[in-house]
Amino acid sequence: MRGISPVPSYVVMQPTTLCNLDCAYCYLPMRAADRRMPVAVAEAVAVSVNRWAAAGRFSVVWHGGEPLAAGREHLAALIAPFGPEVEHHVQTNATLIDDAWCEFLAAHRVRVSVSVDGPRGRNGDRVTRAGRPAYDRIVRGVAALRRHGLPFSALAVVNDPEPGRAAELYDYFLGLGCEVLGVNIEEKEGVNTRGNAHEAAQVRAFWAELVAAWRRDPRIHLREVEWSLRYAAAVLDGNADGLLPRRLDPIPTVGHDGSVVVLSPELAGFSDPRYGDFSSGNVLTTPLAEIVAGAERSTGWVGEFLAGVEACRTSCPYFGFCGGGHAANRYFELGRFDGTETEHCRNSKIRLLEGVLDHAREHRTPAA
Repeated sequence: MRGISPVPSYVVMQPTTLCNLDCAYCYLPMRAADRRMPVAVAEAVAVSVNRWAAAGRFSVVWHGGEPLAAGREHLAALIAPFGPEVEHHVQTNATLIDDAWCEFLAAHRVRVSVSVDGPRGRNGDRVTRAGRPAYDRIVRGVAALRRHGLPFSALAVVNDPEPGRAAELYDYFLGLGCEVLGVNIEEKEGVNTRGNAHEAAQVRAFWAELVAAWRRDPRIHLREVEWSLRYAAAVLDGNADGLLPRRLDPIPTVGHDGSVVVLSPELAGFSDPRYGDFSSGNVLTTPLAEIVAGAERSTGWVGEFLAGVEACRTSCPYFGFCGGGHAANRYFELGRFDGTETEHCRNSKIRLLEGVLDHAREHRTPAA
């Protein structure tokens, strides 16, 4: 895996910067402002996306802010330029979802992922702009999805990977009814400057406990655990090198104004005296395919990040598992892109794999 692929597997689109919640760990800098994406931006993106989708599976991920805060009429206008081969996904806090939104999501074949952090008591960071708990509104939206028979995924942020937390979390999502669960240990990113360092043994135990809970009742696809198990199996089979792509997915994120940031959606909306606004171009003036293909050459910080990836390759035994980490984690934790290990690496890559292996060792079958 070297360099950046000229063709992404998906594009992230920001229909609005606005979010109706004010979560304590949110990284977004402009979530109190309603800056909506003009339809012209979606039309420009669709020119490249429709061509990519014609050649194979391709997704557009609507991610805010809160994407549904853009409103059904405007979101429909943004979706309209994309061809029938394009898969649409939305990451939502679900607080706005009602029967009308469910009908919209079904009609436009939008796949839904809901952000919720577990049982009521674990959602203290998820509050409205008035500082009130958002949990009841979230589960009301989930109930509407279930009432309409719409499958959904879930994404949980964990800021306390402590004993008992993982089993509680998994049992909750079994009851919630999601099909896929992603678990993110809180990251220090963007405007969220809270520390994310945890004791190694504690985090390993969290992941091991999550594996145990999943193995007892594996009705949910557990994103991080299943990827870890695929990697471990590939290592045992001697073909782990085939798991990572030959080149990094550029993951172009198109901001509300048409600006394009590659590799890390979390960098959109930020700027730095050394790197500028992190963007590699704007789709209103340059085709998205051209921006992506030229990002490695034209965007200074990208070269610095790729140097960091090479440093990881030569220094870290976990490189084959994570592929060198994420640009935003390096920048927001280390202040530059060519560093190596971050707290995010430790929490969500190294300790994850170690926790999965700890569970395997504890439950291995003795040799005959």
